[in-house]
Amino acid sequence: MKHLFWLICLLPVLSHAQAPPKSSPYDSAHFSWRKPVPRNRLRELQPDRPGVTESPFTVDAGHAQVEMDAIRLSNNGSGNEDKNRELHLAYSMLKLGLGRRTDVQLEVPLYSVEKRRPTNASEWQERNAGFGDVTLRVKHNFLGDDQDGSLAMAVIGYVRLPTGGSTGDGGTEYGIVLPIDIELSEQINLEAQLETDLNYDREHAQRFVRLMPSAALEWDFAKKVGIVLEGVTQWNTEQRRWQASTNIAPIFKVTDNLQLDFGTHLALNRLSDHEYFVGFTFRR
Repeated sequence: MKHLFWLICLLPVLSHAQAPPKSSPYDSAHFSWRKPVPRNRLRELQPDRPGVTESPFTVDAGHAQVEMDAIRLSNNGSGNEDKNRELHLAYSMLKLGLGRRTDVQLEVPLYSVEKRRPTNASEWQERNAGFGDVTLRVKHNFLGDDQDGSLAMAVIGYVRLPTGGSTGDGGTEYGIVLPIDIELSEQINLEAQLETDLNYDREHAQRFVRLMPSAALEWDFAKKVGIVLEGVTQWNTEQRRWQASTNIAPIFKVTDNLQLDFGTHLALNRLSDHEYFVGFTFRR
């Protein structure tokens, strides 16, 4: 956490120290959602998935992108604690590029199933299923969106609406994300982000603040195959204890506009979720 803080503080210095960006057809033209970027000028596909750490790059102007968890299974709780299990199907992120540096996003959890097993119970006793909470997001890149430099930075703001009824969190939530990307070589990128949220606890009917720093290393060890290795920590004002997990996710770049992935989030302490997922990204 300390090292991540100093890295973020040094980013303005690093940005001024880097070489001037190269000229780019994308950077020099003026495109918008009404005047899409020509398909032969599209940049490399840069989705926010599969890890927690998001990309600072936006969707090309006038183009749409779908990022989906086809299946995600999450388990929490061990020993003498209550156990919780969540299954998400077709958890989708829909994106539209508005301009050279901005896109809008709609997070849509199409179907979720939540189960709970209280301490010492032999069977799952509570079950909620249905449509989840919809999230509206805006991403704006303010450095390196042309992908020609070694450093990129952005800001993401969002609001989550209580549309999920019993399967949702039960209240409006807000958050901001600050992602960065540092190109270490043509095959290796280092990504990091700091996220803070104002969340709602339905059970206690109160709000709490969450702080979640993370860092990921993406290595393209073959032309069409890569892997993401990630570390995630989080702390909130409700539990006042750190949670930690490590994430491993192979990625397969099927075409320039289609990427498949699968992976797992391994809990490093008993407060963290243990997850498995399969998903994809598609751009048109």
